[in-house]
Amino acid sequence: MVKDRRLWFTGLAVLLSTTTTLVAVPSGQTMASASTRSSGVYCVSRIREYASVAKRMAKDLDRRFEGRDSDKGLKLTDSKTRVTCWYHSHRHFIAASVIKVTILAALLRRAQQEHRHLTRAETHAAWLMITQSDNDAANQLWFDVGLRFMQHFLNLAKMSQTKLDYHWGLTLITARDEMTLLWLVSNPNKVLTKASRVYVRFLMAHVIAGQRWGVPAGAPRGVRVHVKNGWLPYPGALWEINSLGTFTTKTRTYLIAMLTYNNPTMAYGIDTIESAAEVIHALLNPGKHRTVPASVPAPGWGIPDERVR
Repeated sequence: MVKDRRLWFTGLAVLLSTTTTLVAVPSGQTMASASTRSSGVYCVSRIREYASVAKRMAKDLDRRFEGRDSDKGLKLTDSKTRVTCWYHSHRHFIAASVIKVTILAALLRRAQQEHRHLTRAETHAAWLMITQSDNDAANQLWFDVGLRFMQHFLNLAKMSQTKLDYHWGLTLITARDEMTLLWLVSNPNKVLTKASRVYVRFLMAHVIAGQRWGVPAGAPRGVRVHVKNGWLPYPGALWEINSLGTFTTKTRTYLIAMLTYNNPTMAYGIDTIESAAEVIHALLNPGKHRTVPASVPAPGWGIPDERVR
């Protein structure tokens, strides 16, 4: 099914304007509780104290997924409870604009290898690409970094399931690889320096209001939200709706990657993601009042993230 949609998008790319292109968690710890599966979602905690949280989360996520037309891929990790959840985390989805986080990370890695800071032009394009999901800015950086270096970054990052396409939005991704990326921008590692990681999160924290839907829904006060989303229709008026988020406090980081397709409308896909996100935030932050409400449809909803003539 993904291959069929990808072929359609390849044809669609021909219609684009000349300036617009379509666009792991650390190991070594002893598992403290057996994985909990409830019909489809698997959850586990590395700390026995939180085994009940993992069990409850699997059941509650299954309830939220039940009856939804959306095809879903999910990966979640939390540094405090050591809860990890996954659902079809190796299934491929068309990236749309969530690939822009990977483009930015690859750009920063290249600058690191060249022992330099980003240029003024690169900084400006990165700001527009992440905070406003600007496609012209993404094109500029995509072709500047180049497919060869993009693949080099994926190899370094061990994002082995990501399949690049010449048209960046057609790249195939998995929740597993997107979680690997979120971990790299949130934790010390050999691929991205602290300055690079802080910069990526800074931009994701300043995404414009109309694009801050998705996995932030249900986040409580005191949690710093960093998000990047992607949205794109395909034949039959169905939508790819994807959302990535990192959520941090002074003592904790939890990460959510949720990818969907087969959504009849953009709003339907957003609701699928936000319904799951509300469960996650509530169970990871018991007793805390949520301060990020479910999204209200905005004027831009229903408009493809990629521009087509």
